[in-house]
Order: sequence, then structure tokens, then C-alpha cells
Amino acid sequence: MSTIEQAVEVLKVEAEGILNLVHRLDRHFDEMVDVICSTTGRLIVSGIGKSGIVGRKIVATLNSTGTRSLFLHPVEAMHGDLGMVSPDDVFLALSNSGETDELNILVPSIRRIGCRVIAFTGNLHSTLARHSDIVIDVGVEKEACPLGLAPTASTTALLAMGDALAVVLINKKEFKSSDFRRFHPGGNLGQRLSRQVQDLMLTEIQMPVVYVGNSIETAVQEINRLEIGATLVLNPDRTLAGIVTDGDIRRRIAAQMPLAGGVVEDIMTPHPRVVTVDALACDALNLMEKYQITVLPIVDAHRVARGVLHLHDILGKGDVKYNGHS
Repeated sequence: MSTIEQAVEVLKVEAEGILNLVHRLDRHFDEMVDVICSTTGRLIVSGIGKSGIVGRKIVATLNSTGTRSLFLHPVEAMHGDLGMVSPDDVFLALSNSGETDELNILVPSIRRIGCRVIAFTGNLHSTLARHSDIVIDVGVEKEACPLGLAPTASTTALLAMGDALAVVLINKKEFKSSDFRRFHPGGNLGQRLSRQVQDLMLTEIQMPVVYVGNSIETAVQEINRLEIGATLVLNPDRTLAGIVTDGDIRRRIAAQMPLAGGVVEDIMTPHPRVVTVDALACDALNLMEKYQITVLPIVDAHRVARGVLHLHDILGKGDVKYNGHS
């Protein structure tokens, strides 16, 4: 077997390991999410060896997305670090075999403190599973390692379940882009979200514009010119009158109404959602998410159109644009 074929086989085994978890998700996952959301404490994650490394990554993901978490090494916990655990915390133990001595020795002490115990394990009949309040099955049929010894597919499945938990908690807690910015002030996305929209919006020749009284065909041409899926509709004094989107045109065609002979007022959305030039990008993104829109007009205090902001310019698909320049 060639090296490429071996690599393909590894990827297939690990992918299958994750996909097989889909059919095992049940009420225990819902119960786990409810317990974590209802706690006033932190989620304490613990594991040893490769599971410990995965646990640290899960903690990093949870902390960055609004769930206060802490990694606790089982051995260090038994030598003083257990003092950082409180009754309000929830304990998440990671062990594929469920028979990790260092972890199982720790669990009774965690229970005496008063924490609920959740287990991610591949052995539902293990010591860890028997002493946990909630058990999540992360078992895989085989490891990608040809010897069946090195944790490969099992750690991938463990990590994927941690990501599934983190993403569900994002939605459950209604974690917003502005929250992400607070936790990622030094990251690329965090920096973009902390900018004012005037730093990111399209202006001047890059801003799609038609005027009240223009034909629908003119609007279509302007949408095609810049390919952001919409054009602003302005009054003669350049105040914003409305917006025409691809969707507006599709709906007119679906209603079997002709495009020819119509004017933009016939299909535009009047008084669209807007933000002002000094608004933060994170606030604009929250507005887009709330109303499921991808193009946002930018106006000044007198509702004069100053630019247009596309979702991709906030999230950074391709080159980030600053005032229309890459």
C-alpha cells in the first residue's frame, strides 16, 4: 500500500469514527447541555495523556465561546489543585477506556465536593461510566493506528464531541459576535469586529446606487456591476429611500410580473435596516444576524447614504476591504 493510500485509509477511519457518533446522541446529550447551562460555576475538564491534551483544547474552545472552563490534571488535583473546584462546578471526565486509574481515583473526591460528573468515554460499562451522572458515548470501532495502540480515531472522536458541545452551548447561551470580540481582542476577526463600519464599508464607485424613478433594468445592471446582491435606492438629495436585492427581483419574476417598464420603487424595500458610519462592525454583524440580511446600508445622522457593508467584508472572506480598496 502506498503512502497516499495509507493516509487515505487513516482519514477514512477517523471520519467514520466521528460519523458513527451521530446515531448515539440521545437525551443524555440534552441533559448534559442543560446541566452546564444551569450551573453558576465552571465546567472543570479532566483527562490524562492524549485525552488530557484533547481536554485542554476543549477548554480553550469553551472559554473563547462563553462557557467558563478550567482544565484540571488528575494527578495535580490529588496533590492540592483540587482546592480550585467548588460545589457549583460541573466535572467533565475524558477517558476512552473509562479505566484510567488517575482519573477514577479522583472522581469520588469530586463527588464529595458536590459536583455533577459527566463522562466522555468509549466504554459504557467502565468504572468511570458507573460513577458518573451523565455518560456520553464517544467510542470508535477501531483506531487508525495499524497496531491498534496509539490513540488516533478515539481522540479525534473525543475532540469532535467537545466541539459539538461547544457549538450547542453557543446557540443555547445566545453567544453573539460582540461577545466573541470581547474574548478575542487580539485575533483577526476580533480586530475587524472592533472597527467602525466606515473602515470596512464600500464607498463611492464601489457603492451600488440607483435613484428613485430609475428603471428596474437599471437596478439589475447596478447589482450585476458590483455583484454584492443588492443596490441602494437614493432620493435626489442622496438620502436613503430603500434597497433592491436579488430576492426582490426573484420575487417579481416568480409572481410573473414583467421587469421591463417598472421603476425601482415597485420592488424596493423602503426604510431598510441601517447603521451609521460610526457604528462598530460587531453591532452591524449582530443586526445582520438578527434580521438574516447580508447587505447593510450605511448612513450619516441625516440618513444620507455613505456606503454599504456586505457580510463578507466583516467576516473577511477574501481580502478585507477598507473603503473599497484591498
